[in-house]
Amino acid sequence: MAPIWLGAVAYDPKAVTIWEAIREVFREQRVPFEYALLSSYETLVEALFAGRIDVAWATPTAYLQVARRCGGEAQALGMRDVDVGMHCQFVVKRGSPLSSLGELRGKTVAFGSRDSAQAAILPRHWLEAQGGLVADKDYRPLRFDIDVGKHGDTGTSELNVLHAVASGEADAGALCDATWVRVVAEGLADASACRLLWTSPPFNHCMFVALPGLPAEKGMAFRDALFSMDFNRPEHRRAMELEGLRRWLPPHLDGYGDLRMAMERQGYFER
Repeated sequence: MAPIWLGAVAYDPKAVTIWEAIREVFREQRVPFEYALLSSYETLVEALFAGRIDVAWATPTAYLQVARRCGGEAQALGMRDVDVGMHCQFVVKRGSPLSSLGELRGKTVAFGSRDSAQAAILPRHWLEAQGGLVADKDYRPLRFDIDVGKHGDTGTSELNVLHAVASGEADAGALCDATWVRVVAEGLADASACRLLWTSPPFNHCMFVALPGLPAEKGMAFRDALFSMDFNRPEHRRAMELEGLRRWLPPHLDGYGDLRMAMERQGYFER
């Protein structure tokens, strides 16, 4: 079998360490495996459709773009345990009298990078769907378009959102619940200066995706090697910890409906 080429985005220097470790696991399983690190998810999607890679490690936004271009026939291959049941959150400054999304009318709301599902696309969707508020009409968006092309993977824009809320530059801000947990655990921002206002329904995040024409032999070999990774084995654990998971899961396809709707309404499939 020819090598399986995996494409991923170099959102952080640790990406090299992660994929080197995963390549070793695949080699243990006698699965020829190579990886290519790309600069953005837009180039990742194009590389997949150009046939330069077999499998893409995609954000939910990139996954849905691939699925749309495939007419819904994309092959979803697997995801992390932490990618199931994520949430968007809106936070406000501690002491703020705000108690609901509807009360953000006329206020300034901070968002992460415009291509981030968790810090921009879905929060904008939920403000309209749950709060009846339309951007630039009913509230003032404060956008932190940092690391555009990385789809929010660096988390930098969400830290800027928290700083804006804590400083009073914004009345509220949007971020992912996983980011909030990391901020509190690592002291990356003054989380004590903010409090939770609202939490969204769950959605699912990253996915390994391939085109419909991926040979069955490659698809099966990829899944078998991926699911062989065991957190209890030291040679596997470091890569899994760096990637933030304890177990790889089969695709859970039922957690993308809200994001798909948001991307349709916001014109992401037309770009």
